[in-house]
Amino acid sequence: MNSCIGDIIIFTGNSNNTLINRICKELGIERGKCEVKTFSDGEIAIDIGETVRGKDVFVVQSTSSPVNNNLMELLILLDALKRASAGRINAVIPYYGYARQDRKTKAREPITSKLVADLLTVAGADRIVSMDLHAGQIQGYFNIPVDHLTAIPYLARYFKEIVKEEEFVVVSPDLGGVTRTRKFANELNLPIAIIEKRRPKPNVSEVMNIIGDIKGKNCILVDDIVDTAGTICQAAAALQEHGAKKVYGCATHGVLSGPAIQRLEDSVMEKFIITDTIELTEDKKTNNIDVVSVAPLFANAIKRINTNTSVSEMFDK
Repeated sequence: MNSCIGDIIIFTGNSNNTLINRICKELGIERGKCEVKTFSDGEIAIDIGETVRGKDVFVVQSTSSPVNNNLMELLILLDALKRASAGRINAVIPYYGYARQDRKTKAREPITSKLVADLLTVAGADRIVSMDLHAGQIQGYFNIPVDHLTAIPYLARYFKEIVKEEEFVVVSPDLGGVTRTRKFANELNLPIAIIEKRRPKPNVSEVMNIIGDIKGKNCILVDDIVDTAGTICQAAAALQEHGAKKVYGCATHGVLSGPAIQRLEDSVMEKFIITDTIELTEDKKTNNIDVVSVAPLFANAIKRINTNTSVSEMFDK
């Protein structure tokens, strides 16, 4: 491999050891030596155990739960690398926390995803690599290059054998996810449907209307982030009530907080598929959740960034 900005070296904090190990395996390299310590009062200290001068450094860290701890680990790592004269510092953030706070919807509300972008830049990041940001405009919050990857082809690949057997339709759980749903449907050459939700008046439950033909068909719900799983489970139930046969669900980022696991276990969905941008801990593993690894995609992007070749070509048909 012809490196343009020094040799690749990869560091991480504590957010997702499974993904980092898979990425390093794909690249055929060892992860960089780095120790993350916590003082008794909760302060985080970083000890980088090898030289990074002139290297092309990639810090892989999802800012998932515990969000603030993982974000601080990332910021401190970036600062340490900047002060150690790394050649280029690339922040690889598979799941970008605070992405849902991307605009003001009421008075005196922060735009926290912009604040996080500023913090990352000031800490020393020269480039950001992330996946399926909740809102595409977050890329514009940075004044440094952003490579925005998507897991849609990997999630669609999971269903390729299944959709050969029966008739399927891809469903967006809300109007905001139509573009993402259409991309997923194009991967499998399937039609789409949309769930339209409305609340007739305060304290009256939402009414769900289905735009598209789903009666007698199997459905695949597609989302970017599933947190408490309330929306996707309600959407699955609505599809079944409107005549769908089997319902599957998938999302790039399985935050799965609070009652999410119980809701997914109790839902009508046959399977729920997520990627490993957020580590699925042992206490969250169930028979109806499958995980698709996006490590090969991140490894390929890292190689291309290091050699100054096109990242977007990975998604060209």
